[in-house]
Amino acid sequence: MTPRFGRVLTAMISPFTKDDELDVEGAQRLAKWLVEQGNEGLVIAGTTGESPTLTHEEQIELIAAVIEAVDVPVIAGAGSNDTKAAVELTESCTDVGASGILTVTPYYNRPSQQGLIAHFSAIANSTNLPVMLYDIPVRSGRKIDTSTILQLADEVENIVALKDAAGDVAETARLIAAAPEGFEVYSGEDSLTLSLLSVGAVGTVSVASHWSTPETVDLMKAFFSGDFIRALETNRRLIPSYDFESGDLTPNPIPTKAMMKILNLPGGDCRLPMGPEPEWLAEKARGILSALGRG
Repeated sequence: MTPRFGRVLTAMISPFTKDDELDVEGAQRLAKWLVEQGNEGLVIAGTTGESPTLTHEEQIELIAAVIEAVDVPVIAGAGSNDTKAAVELTESCTDVGASGILTVTPYYNRPSQQGLIAHFSAIANSTNLPVMLYDIPVRSGRKIDTSTILQLADEVENIVALKDAAGDVAETARLIAAAPEGFEVYSGEDSLTLSLLSVGAVGTVSVASHWSTPETVDLMKAFFSGDFIRALETNRRLIPSYDFESGDLTPNPIPTKAMMKILNLPGGDCRLPMGPEPEWLAEKARGILSALGRG
């Protein structure tokens, strides 16, 4: 069965102008291009969209503009480490017509598992939209325990999916084995997508798909048709893209914004504190594209 949001979703960057203002028209153009490339859904104003440096007003404007521009599911990043703020943002995203809500683990304040249950339940109860939890302990500082995810999936009707960037395939396998019917897990870490598919994930919320959607779509088609050799070969071709998309010197989304410049697509620079783009990054981006057969 086709997952409710599709199999390939790009976690889209937020384009900015040279004056560091939100480029709404650019976001619409980029969103349309990503859909033309084969994306079945888009995640807007998530971590890759630099949500920590967007105002709530900018987030809503951006999400509303992308919804207007495309005809695929738009999942709205509406997370916060302040439950009240996350609820208000979720309500606003619901009002502008989002297809679903992505809500990240509260970051920095490191709540207990019971605190996480109360936080995510409050968010889900503030909307009638399907909610995707986002587990990314490397950035949030707190892992959502498997038992916590299962309790939320069992008890909260509209918590229906997980973006898994926890980096533990074996634990994800345990989660999927115990999850209620209809609960869907998406890879949130490109380098582990094929591994997560092998234990029951339904698709990916990808960063590298900004420039490799056709290959990512082919990976999905090969895997779900049972052509595992082709899936493996496609994944091998994408490994340099996975390595490129983030690193200590160039954390996500700096490399993606560099790639957008090479492709002549909207993006601009990242807002501080992400830091400036190193001079050598553009040449590395050209090499990634060349290896994929795109000059």
